[in-house]
Amino acid sequence: MKITKQLKIYKKRKRRAKQKTESTLATINKLRCLLTRRDKVILVFLFAATVVSSIIEILSVGIIMPLITFANNPNLILTNPYSKKIYEFLGFNDTLEFMVAFCWSLVAFYIFRTTYGIFHTYCLSRFSARKLHFFTYKLFQRSIELNYLDFIKLKSDKIRSNITNEASKTSMYVRSLLQLFTEVFTMVVIYLLLLIANWMITLALTIILGIQVYLVMNVLGNKLKRRGAIESQTNANFNEIITKTFGNFKMIKLKGNQKEVCKEFTEVSNELTKTRIIMSTILPIPRHLLETVGFVILVICIWYILAIYKDFEKVLPIISMYALALYKILPAVSRILDAYNQMASTSSAVSLVYEALRHEPNYEANQKCDFKEKIELQNISFWYDENKPILKNVNLTINKGDKIAFCGESGIGKSTLVDIIIGIYKPQYGKILVDSQEINSDNLRSWRKKIGYIPQTIYLFDGSVAENVAFGSVLDEGRVKEACRKANILEFLDEHNGIHTRVGEGGILLSGGQKQRIGIARAIYDNPEILVLDEATSALDSATEEKIMDEIYDVAHNKTLLVIAHRLNTIERCERKVEFTKGYDGSIIATTSNHIRPN
Repeated sequence: MKITKQLKIYKKRKRRAKQKTESTLATINKLRCLLTRRDKVILVFLFAATVVSSIIEILSVGIIMPLITFANNPNLILTNPYSKKIYEFLGFNDTLEFMVAFCWSLVAFYIFRTTYGIFHTYCLSRFSARKLHFFTYKLFQRSIELNYLDFIKLKSDKIRSNITNEASKTSMYVRSLLQLFTEVFTMVVIYLLLLIANWMITLALTIILGIQVYLVMNVLGNKLKRRGAIESQTNANFNEIITKTFGNFKMIKLKGNQKEVCKEFTEVSNELTKTRIIMSTILPIPRHLLETVGFVILVICIWYILAIYKDFEKVLPIISMYALALYKILPAVSRILDAYNQMASTSSAVSLVYEALRHEPNYEANQKCDFKEKIELQNISFWYDENKPILKNVNLTINKGDKIAFCGESGIGKSTLVDIIIGIYKPQYGKILVDSQEINSDNLRSWRKKIGYIPQTIYLFDGSVAENVAFGSVLDEGRVKEACRKANILEFLDEHNGIHTRVGEGGILLSGGQKQRIGIARAIYDNPEILVLDEATSALDSATEEKIMDEIYDVAHNKTLLVIAHRLNTIERCERKVEFTKGYDGSIIATTSNHIRPN
């Protein structure tokens, strides 16, 4: 595909991402569906702890006013009914003694406030971090439990992005929602206290801050939602470019098209950079606005109170209260807007995670399934598109120990039929019987465990030979060595670092024949009853292929062997041949015959 066409597709995706924003309530509802019952119980306790935290914050503001008042005029201690009762109940001798005790009580209270605040923050952080683990694990688990047909329709980079990026953003959304609730509750209670103190000033304060919050939430919030959706899509495209570039590194070198590849990377990277610049610029705007507006409001409050009361000593407590209240409210409003904007920018991630986890995986169990006699395929039909059938009414019997070759032109359905036999695909019609027991969702996993699969391309990750051979199973060094010995690779390994020899990313440190032998060792590691070769030697030269096929036939002498191949020398030891040809209606006909070995 040409670079210009790829960019057009990318821009089309970007426009589509802009249209996928949704309301905050809809996003919260999706998040609710993602939480377990235990999560919801924990949230109730967290909200209760948040209420306590807010009350403590309110007391930390409200308690300053009497301190300033009594410090300014100690005689008020004895005239105020509440302070007088405390004074008499605790038996103070004079107002100075009362003030000393009051000050130390405040010190103790603020120490408790700090301790509780740290504990509350820890609880919130712990919950959001555990939800990150939960979302990541569920996405990973759901991905590996996809049926193969659904998996091949998805992009691996999209799956990877959901697990690594979108799960993290969803956890951030949870944290921002909790932060939003905390700050809103605190601000509301402080606001009620200010209404009691002076409703006119508080009302004016409400109007000014309300207008600002409305503008920020509607203008900046919507912009952040759109940018968040674009960032999610761009991140997926970014990962896709990196994957396909390094996956085709040799081809890029041969074609010498580094310039075109870099151009594509630059386009997407610039868009991602642009989005991050915009989001990083927008997020702190509410804080800067609030700092300016807060200072102006404080000056106006002082001017208004002085204009009414004319006496600075009388209005000092009220001014102090509003100053402290604004000291608490303005950062709270700023944090509310920050949390809301953070939620807006990560809302698309919640939707992506919700969509990925919405569907339950197909049920598959591990009921016992024995294979002692034969496999029967009865009227098997399969298609990717209902109007274009791949297989139609295929019947086949495979006896235990058979060596069967599947032949036919490329793309005709050989691999598809074998994938149905080994339980990778499920036929739309027909059934598979093993010793007269139907293979279905109840015993599918047990059936698959009997299969050893050797594909055309062996994927090796950058680890040791032992880790690659035992991949997906418990590593037993003795079994690894035995599998490598049977695959005729152990002698080569002993010349290096044994089964702990590093293979490199994609097996780049090994030859094609060595990779294929490790693939054989991996296939026989769990001692399967059936070995499947899917064009396993087609990429090798004739001499290497002949050696490897000799080794495969040796390890499969007491096993059932299914071979998909083009070359006659690959299937010359097979006892039967299944020939695939196209029928008059375009469907595939499988014809079984005994294979005559050459003399």
